[in-house]
Amino acid sequence: MERQPVSSSSIASIGYEEVTQTLEVEFVDNSLYQYLNVPPNIYDELMAAPSQGAFLNANVKNQYAYERL
Repeated sequence: MERQPVSSSSIASIGYEEVTQTLEVEFVDNSLYQYLNVPPNIYDELMAAPSQGAFLNANVKNQYAYERL
């Protein structure tokens, strides 16, 4: 999955695959996570959020199943 670099103190890059609704997040510590069954609107809101780290914590973590890669 191709990820886009973002300006965040905690997130290095974000990718999304709409067909599988998989959100991929690379953190600045080089850890990589995939969040599963994330609707496209959540990805759009994440990318538009003034703080992507805060949005991820509030709206993705503990809301969607995930796996560390």
